[in-house]
Amino acid sequence: MQRAGRHGRQPPEGGPMENGVGQEPGTPELPGPAAPRAPRARPRLVFHTQLAHGSPTGRIEGFTNVKELYAKIAEVFDISPTEILFCTLNTHKVDMQKLLGGQIGLEDFIFAHVRGETKEVEVTKTEDALGLTITDNGAGYAFIKRIKEGSIINRLQTVCVGDSIEAINDHTIVGCRHYEVARMLRELPRAQPFTLRLVQPKKAFDMIGQRTRTGKAPGEGRVASGKETLRLRTQGPAVLEEGPSPSEEEAARRVDDLLESYMGIRDSELASTMVEAAKGSPSVTQLAQGLDVVLGEFAFPQEFVAEVWAAVCHPKGDKE
Repeated sequence: MQRAGRHGRQPPEGGPMENGVGQEPGTPELPGPAAPRAPRARPRLVFHTQLAHGSPTGRIEGFTNVKELYAKIAEVFDISPTEILFCTLNTHKVDMQKLLGGQIGLEDFIFAHVRGETKEVEVTKTEDALGLTITDNGAGYAFIKRIKEGSIINRLQTVCVGDSIEAINDHTIVGCRHYEVARMLRELPRAQPFTLRLVQPKKAFDMIGQRTRTGKAPGEGRVASGKETLRLRTQGPAVLEEGPSPSEEEAARRVDDLLESYMGIRDSELASTMVEAAKGSPSVTQLAQGLDVVLGEFAFPQEFVAEVWAAVCHPKGDKE
């Protein structure tokens, strides 16, 4: 005779049992190791996005790096991924302090800045430095992140923060990293005019006329330190991790300033990577060796590595 179920009812023949585990009728439960639980499903991370110059709100998910992110945004708005110059978080403005890098806060709103007008500018290099700081979007476009006041470029009103550099003297630089573009510009001879082909981001009416970033608008958010963020990776899946601590953020800012001074680039993700390397290096020599392994293509000079190590490990000028 079959035993009744816990509530006095017979389970339907062949039907699912409690907790999804079947048991032969009439067989008593034997003590033993618990059956392994199925791995918990990863939470669906859904982000809201708009085109910075204006659009309906879209929803994206399932990306692991910047290129996939751009592809998802492009799919939502029925545009090509190559139309996207860069993205900002929580503001539609061309705000270089809110650029999307290698991580996104779980509550961040993504604004995609797409290609607008193309323009050509002739520049004569009367000084060694043009006064440009270059960064890139991680998907093939280098663009202007900062213009130094009083510099050669600052005197050219047609060149703006946020402009993508598409070509130098008709030589396309699409696909080049920011440090490669900065090196090309540094190596241009003095007193010889050259041409920059630039693509400016498409602007909404309230953004027309903005040459550099403005102050924070009411209601614009900022990712708070310590909150969970989605870390995008070049290879492998994106991972959830805790945001950087205030001290780590400050160290990354110092290293980012050094990158601008030595190389004419700003790159918060590169700066964070260097901070991690410096924290695990007991000496300048070991930091130099570690950076050669992971970032050898940059060929950082020794004095720069020493300043990075000091900025991270002895930020107040402490000596060993």
